[in-house]
Amino acid sequence: MNLLQEFFRDPVIFFSFTGLATVLGICIFYAIYFIYKVKKNG
Repeated sequence: MNLLQEFFRDPVIFFSFTGLATVLGICIFYAIYFIYKVKKNG
């Protein structure tokens, strides 16, 4: 529980992991989008 409190208290850790989650979300979206387009055209 202490780690969770430290996550929200320290802005460097918070913004680092928030940015990382955003980038990973975009990557997953485009991977699924690409696979969908390939299957639709093929």
